[in-house]
Amino acid sequence: MFLVIAILHILIAFALMGVIILQQRKQSGFAGVFGGGTQADMSSGQWQRLSGLSKITVLLLALFMLTSLVLVLMSAR
Repeated sequence: MFLVIAILHILIAFALMGVIILQQRKQSGFAGVFGGGTQADMSSGQWQRLSGLSKITVLLLALFMLTSLVLVLMSAR
């Protein structure tokens, strides 16, 4: 079981790297490097304004974190 999750973890990592590389940079200057924006930008409907590629990135990141946690808990036994 550990091996299956470890292989899945590696596949998710490669997919995550690929999706991140495919995304286009936002041209918002130096503030964009750190995710800068105002509170009004984050008010409502943030999830709906994300592109499909950004949503896939969030999903893959959540799966990556979940598999990381499962692998750590399995190795602690």
